Amino acid sequence: MGARIGVGLLGLGTVGGGVAEILLNPEERHPLVADLDLIRVAVRDVNRPRTVELADAVLTTDPSEVVNDPNVDVVVEVIGGIEPARSLILQAIANGKSVVTANKAVIARHGPEIASAAKAAGVYVLIEAAVGGGIPIIEPLKQSLGGNRINRVSGIINGTTNYILTRMADEGAAYADVLAEAQRLGYAEADPAADVDGLDAADKIAILSALAFGGTVDRDALPTTGISALQGRDVEYARQLGYGVKLLAVAERLAGQGDPLPLSLRVQPTLVPSDHPLAGVNGVNNAILVEGDPIGRVMFYGPGAGAGPTASAVVADILNIAGIRQASGDQGAVDPLLAAGSWRPCVLADSGDIRQRHYVRFNTEDAPGVIGKVGGRFGDAGVSIQSIVQFNASEAGAEIVVITHEVSQRQVIAALDAITALDEVSGLAAHLGCL
Repeated sequence: MGARIGVGLLGLGTVGGGVAEILLNPEERHPLVADLDLIRVAVRDVNRPRTVELADAVLTTDPSEVVNDPNVDVVVEVIGGIEPARSLILQAIANGKSVVTANKAVIARHGPEIASAAKAAGVYVLIEAAVGGGIPIIEPLKQSLGGNRINRVSGIINGTTNYILTRMADEGAAYADVLAEAQRLGYAEADPAADVDGLDAADKIAILSALAFGGTVDRDALPTTGISALQGRDVEYARQLGYGVKLLAVAERLAGQGDPLPLSLRVQPTLVPSDHPLAGVNGVNNAILVEGDPIGRVMFYGPGAGAGPTASAVVADILNIAGIRQASGDQGAVDPLLAAGSWRPCVLADSGDIRQRHYVRFNTEDAPGVIGKVGGRFGDAGVSIQSIVQFNASEAGAEIVVITHEVSQRQVIAALDAITALDEVSGLAAHLGCL
C-alpha cells in the first residue's frame, strides 16, 4: 500500500455522490483507489437523505473547512457555478492542495487565473470532467495529441440538446414537448437555459480551444445560438435533404498565421450530412472530433453527463495526482490546468470573416420568378448556392430553402438583407449552419 491521499469533496449532489460511491467502494478498481481517504465533504444540509452513508464527522456545511483541512491533499470541486467555486479553488491552491473540478463555467472564464495560481503554488488543477463527462478528451489534447498541429475541434458536447434534437428528428416531436419530457426524465434542469441556449456548450468549447490552440479567448464574446428557436419543420426539411440537425460547438484556426492567432469559435444548430461521423451521435451521448496534422481525424464518443460518467472522470484525475505523489514523494513536475496557455496569444476573428456553409429558409409568395430573384441576390453578394428548393407551395405562400457553398458570414448577411427586402419575401424564417 502506498502513502494515503486525503480527499476533500465540495458538493455531494449527483456527481459528488458518484465520486463518494467510488472512493468508498474500492474493490476491483484500480489499486490506487484503496489509497484514497475521503476526509471531509461540504454539503448544504447535513440532514438530507443521501445514497451514500458518511459519518457525521465527515460532513460539514462550511466549505472552508474542506479547503483548509490539513489532512486534505486533493480538493474535488463539484458544486458548479462561478462563485463560491472560484474562490474555494483559489483558496485550496493557496493552501498547497491540488484541485480536481468538473466546473466548466469557472474554468472557461477564470482558467488562466487558476492556472497561474496553481503554477505558483506547485500544485495540480485537473479538469477532465469539465468537458464530455466520462469521455477522455482533456488529457488527449494536452498529451497524446501534443505533437499535432490541431486545425479544428468540433462536436456535440451537450447531452440535453442532443436528446431533444434526436427526438425531434426520429419522432417529429415538437421542441416544447420534448423539452418537457427531458425535464421529467432529469436530462434537463427546471431552468434549461444553460443547455438549450448553448451556454454550456460555449463554456466547453472555450476550454477545448485553449488546449488545442495554445491560448484563451474571451468566453463572453463567443458567438452562441441555442436550439430554443429551432422549428421542427427545419429538422424535417434537413432530413429530406440528407442532413441531421445537431447543436455543434466548433473551434478552428483560420487559414494562415497571425499574432495573435485568429480563431473561429461558435455554437449553433448545424446541418450535418448523414454520412458525417457526428451524424450518428444520438440521445444524450456526446462526441468530439479532433482534426490535425499528421493525425487526421480522431473522434471521442461516449456518455457526456450523469453521475457515473462524470464521477469516472473526476476519480481518474484524482488517481493521476495520487500516482505522481506516490511515485515522486511529492507533487512531481507540475502540469497546470491550462498547460497550453503560454504557447501564444489567441483572438476571436471578426465574425464577418468566418467561412462556412449556410442553411436558410424564407417565407415567400408562390409566384413565378421568386426563386430566380432569391438566387440572383445571392449571386450579387458573391454567394454560391449548392441547392435551392421550394416547399409547401400554396395560395398562402411558399417556403424557399437554400443551402450555400462555403462563404464568409459577411457575404451571407449582405445577401439576406437584399433578399428580405424583396416584395415577394415576407421574412427570413430560419438561418442555421451547415457542414
